[in-house]
Amino acid sequence: MSRRSRNSRAWRYVWSGIRRDADARALVLASESEEWGYERQQYSDSDSEAEYPTLIQPVPSAVPVTGESYCGCHSQMELSCNPRLRSYTRLRDCHCGEDDQDFDWVWDEDSRSSATLLSCENRKVSFHSEYSCGTAAIRGSKELSDGQHFWEIKMTSPVYGTDMMVGIGTSDVNLDKYRHTFCSLLGKDEDSWGLSYTGLLHHKGDKVRFSSRFGQGSIIGVHLDTWHGTLTFFKNRKCIGVAATELKNKRVYPMACSTAAKSSMKVIRSVSAPTSLQYLCCSRLRKLLPSGADALGVLPLPPGLRHLLHSKLGWVLSLDHAHSHTDSHTHTAPGPSSSGSDSEGCSSDPEACQRKRCRWT
Repeated sequence: MSRRSRNSRAWRYVWSGIRRDADARALVLASESEEWGYERQQYSDSDSEAEYPTLIQPVPSAVPVTGESYCGCHSQMELSCNPRLRSYTRLRDCHCGEDDQDFDWVWDEDSRSSATLLSCENRKVSFHSEYSCGTAAIRGSKELSDGQHFWEIKMTSPVYGTDMMVGIGTSDVNLDKYRHTFCSLLGKDEDSWGLSYTGLLHHKGDKVRFSSRFGQGSIIGVHLDTWHGTLTFFKNRKCIGVAATELKNKRVYPMACSTAAKSSMKVIRSVSAPTSLQYLCCSRLRKLLPSGADALGVLPLPPGLRHLLHSKLGWVLSLDHAHSHTDSHTHTAPGPSSSGSDSEGCSSDPEACQRKRCRWT
């Protein structure tokens, strides 16, 4: 029986279809490995492809980033069983650092991309529950205008992909604009500021090296000081640096975005306070005390005042304004370099921000 000759056009069509669906299939495989518990190679959410590849190209790798975790719970394992497999191991859910019971805001169910899912009383957001075909974003339920605002977001899933970010943005940010494009959404325009898991700070389409990477289990803190107009980031409750100045009279929202399939983040703290003399005194006291010291424990305060400060301004006294060793390198912004060293710690003083770590204004 004679062998039928291959039609080159038909084969090009087949290869093109295979390559076009490669990323989607890779993400399905990655999700299966997470479900069954055994290891498989994870792949990136890149949407680049050749028009007519002659051979099937390997899908690019996107191994989750191993960053600094707030605690060591990510190394604790528990044994689970599956009817189709003998046994496998799975990570336990970590609740370290999740001490707050009252929240000033949570994620807004009405201000989010279609590729998001909320849980834990709207404090946890999951992005791209099946597979990723772009960038999903979400906004907080409260507009942050006057006063002092501080919140913490915990990475509750593997961190990988084009970008996973936390930051702020105005109501003009279109959350669905890049639902079919992989990009760093926060900081892509002048209406938002975002810190990427890669350690890059984004604003107006520009990016600068700001910190070391963070991964699953990392806690990213954000302090918006509307009195001085500054935005400060913390990682694992240690100050990274001042990211932006001249934010006075800006009306912004907490925001987060992700391109990674089956990724998630969780708000574990969201508090606010008026810019009062009481707040300014607590902030100054925290900066005068040694790094890691328990401010309420070492200060000789009457029991009533200690309880009042703990309930209203405990978050201020818990902030550590000394830089961590991994983030002590210089933050270089575009243009002329700023003088001074970041190792001097964070400050809400506007002159210090302009002199040492002034970002985009």
